[in-house]
Amino acid sequence: MESENNDLKRIFSGKDLAKLIFPLVIELMLTLLVGMIDSVMVSSAGEAAVSGVSLVDTVFQLLIYIFSAFGTGGAVVAGQYLGAGQKNNAKETAQQLVWFSAFSSIVIMILIYLIRGFLLGHVYGAITQEVHWNANRYLMIVGLSIPALSVYESGAAIFRTMGNSKITMMLSAIMNVVNICGNALLIYVFKMGTAGAATATVVARYTAAVIMILLLLRTNHPLYLQRTLKYIPDGNKIKRILQIGVPNGIENGLFQVGKIILAGLFTHFGTSAITANAVCLTISGIQVIPESAISLAATTVIARCVGAGDEKQVRFYNRLLLGISYVSMIVFCGVFWFGFPAILPLYHLSEQTAVLATKMILVHTLGAIGIWPLTFVLPSFMRAAGDVRFAMITSVASMFVFRLGAAYLFALTFGMGALGIWCAMLCDWGFRAIVFSLRWISGGWKNKSII
Repeated sequence: MESENNDLKRIFSGKDLAKLIFPLVIELMLTLLVGMIDSVMVSSAGEAAVSGVSLVDTVFQLLIYIFSAFGTGGAVVAGQYLGAGQKNNAKETAQQLVWFSAFSSIVIMILIYLIRGFLLGHVYGAITQEVHWNANRYLMIVGLSIPALSVYESGAAIFRTMGNSKITMMLSAIMNVVNICGNALLIYVFKMGTAGAATATVVARYTAAVIMILLLLRTNHPLYLQRTLKYIPDGNKIKRILQIGVPNGIENGLFQVGKIILAGLFTHFGTSAITANAVCLTISGIQVIPESAISLAATTVIARCVGAGDEKQVRFYNRLLLGISYVSMIVFCGVFWFGFPAILPLYHLSEQTAVLATKMILVHTLGAIGIWPLTFVLPSFMRAAGDVRFAMITSVASMFVFRLGAAYLFALTFGMGALGIWCAMLCDWGFRAIVFSLRWISGGWKNKSII
């Protein structure tokens, strides 16, 4: 009976957590599975097309991380306001988030087009002419979707803050169906190759962004947008959002920059290595879907607890969500590892590429089961509590020393080739897992509330 009463006092019941996490799992699964189907469809145009799209998508993953960081900043601030019972401040934070992200995305889009030549000619300088042509063709079209991507990410963060991840799941489904249908039509029927894949992506992202705005204008939600085109920046709210968003954006941005640099390193080992890496990035992303969903949910849960000033509940949800993360990791990683031989034929890979991809995914599977939750889920709790600078400094330092430094050491000096880059990833994860665990246990994340 006492346990029942304690459960009633919790900010999020088990049912609330399930309603928040399960739609996120489905949403992420849809996104990554469609990414895999995307790659399979593009592969009909040859390995050079797969490689070109993969290289550009690495850059776009950087943009997604940046917009997601802005969204996380808004979600943490709005979540803490909701936890403290300040609903008007929470609504104004949501308003500022969407407008600020939209204007920022236009600037970023222009910048991407300006540095396109440098990016493809220098960062990816070792690629073949055919891969370069496909990458350039894809980038020129898909770059138009940057503002839509920004608006969608901001809106998704707002709905998650309200504990309503069902909306983002449904929108993700719509966006991915549009994307797949567009790919099927433009790639298979009109034979447009990478241009077809890019066009389908642009249409899908704008479809989702428009629907997202229409939903956010509804006043029956706890957080909604005002029906006005007049934007008056609120320096105080924007500052609070950026207090979380900037360190998180720097961390995620530099992390993705590191991946772009490593993508350049993969080019030294040929198209086979680039393609194997592209395939494994998709599969490895699917392996950690539940934990990625829990990381997103943690922002909502922990921010609300911190806003309410309830440290006991922060620690309770920390233990609960980490436990769920490890159990789900074992299940998902195991399923996709044993199912990998059945997935590989879908990509029409050469024998050399298939063997390398199998080794890469084994490295990821072992590391993910052992340390992924401590490396990525645990710092989500810290960021939601406002402890973002420590997470940023640790992650950036680890990325440069281990992810990049060890990659060049293993791949070139030790002669491990492309597989050495994935082994270096585990060194990065291990270091961060240790440091984040010590930080959490010491209580260094306390008293970092943004509001």
